Amino acid sequence: MSETIVTRLTPGSDLTPREIVAELDRYIVGQAAAKRAVAIALRNRWRRFRLAPEMRDEVMPKNIILVGPTGVGKTEIARRLAKLAGAPFVKVEASKFTEVGYVGKDVDSMIRDLVEHGMQLVRDERRQEVLGKADELSEERLLDLLTPGGRDSTREKLRGMLRAGGLDDRSVELDVQELASPTMQIFGSQGMEEMGLNLQEMIGNLPFGKKTKKRKLTVPEARRVLAAEEADKLVDKDSVIREALERVQSSGIVFIDEIDKVALPQGQSHGPDISRGGVQRDLLPLVEGATVNTKYGPVKTDHVLFIAAGAFHLAKVSDLLPELQGRFPIRVELEALTEADLTRILTEPKNALTRQYSALLGAEGLELVFEQSGVEELSRVAQEMNTRAQNIGARRLHTVLEKVLEDVSFEASDRREKLLKIDAAYVREKLDRVLKDEDLSRYIL
Repeated sequence: MSETIVTRLTPGSDLTPREIVAELDRYIVGQAAAKRAVAIALRNRWRRFRLAPEMRDEVMPKNIILVGPTGVGKTEIARRLAKLAGAPFVKVEASKFTEVGYVGKDVDSMIRDLVEHGMQLVRDERRQEVLGKADELSEERLLDLLTPGGRDSTREKLRGMLRAGGLDDRSVELDVQELASPTMQIFGSQGMEEMGLNLQEMIGNLPFGKKTKKRKLTVPEARRVLAAEEADKLVDKDSVIREALERVQSSGIVFIDEIDKVALPQGQSHGPDISRGGVQRDLLPLVEGATVNTKYGPVKTDHVLFIAAGAFHLAKVSDLLPELQGRFPIRVELEALTEADLTRILTEPKNALTRQYSALLGAEGLELVFEQSGVEELSRVAQEMNTRAQNIGARRLHTVLEKVLEDVSFEASDRREKLLKIDAAYVREKLDRVLKDEDLSRYIL
């Protein structure tokens, strides 16, 4: 396989494991073992593409189970990894699926969702590639609307004004195509899943399925609409489908959350939860390697990376079917967050909560400054509530911060003083009454 094709199939995966971990460190605090495991899995894809074809087909991905309490970063690690790799990614919850024959979603739908994400990913990339040409064509169409039958000199004058922004206040009438929505549903052995047939597309291709609506848009809005239409015309749909299917099969990532909810604790093999074992049996062929029919064509799951995660409070990994356990050879236990971890989470990541709130209130002209004592007090309260009530990890920080900043968020637009320092005293002042009343704190924090 040529270097160009490898690059297109696995964008971003030329990063070394150390570089991948460094990127993940920018957003996720701690959990070094989990980061190392996913970094190696991603790098192994890069290595696989450089093998001879006969060996490449034999190398299967090493699926991973992440075990740890809620709010410690399991989902975020998988999501950031997929974004870093530019790979098709889908997150599903195991508890939403049912055994074939029961009412509900079947496990094949996760692969169909993965294909949809792959299609969107490749389509967006192709649109970016033709953006310049689409912009030129949209400019010509817009000038046609502005100067119907006009002279060349007038057209060129308007072109100069358009490029300089001199026509941004003007409006034009544009025919915008809308698809008629299908009003019937089809039921089959897969419930209301798509059955290799996209009814909306079929109706859209019929004469009565296409309808346009006249809309009055400003020149910049009209140009964006026209550019999108032209980009869609320039993109070869067949090549998008081919590349999307190849990328899904070669570098797709499926994150199965709450895998512990379909585990059967020892002694439980009857009653309303018997479908759990069926879901595990249905997952087996997918994880091992199967062919799933989608509306774009068949997809093989042999080289799709599956990352499962669960808290495993009531069940253990050993309660999963032995065959399914064997399909997830790498197991990583994530550590519960400490007070020091919560302090780092508030300040270190690129998307830290303190930075988000400062930016949000900065839109009102209010400067929000989090002092070290305030950050430490927020972490202490969050850790105390995680110990006193249910441990929800870093998610507790959202609850605590919302309560502390509730008043200022409400009054920010009316405040005369445009500087607010969040220190330990301010945090205690806002939370003191709630923390003293244990029953109240359970409901509010």
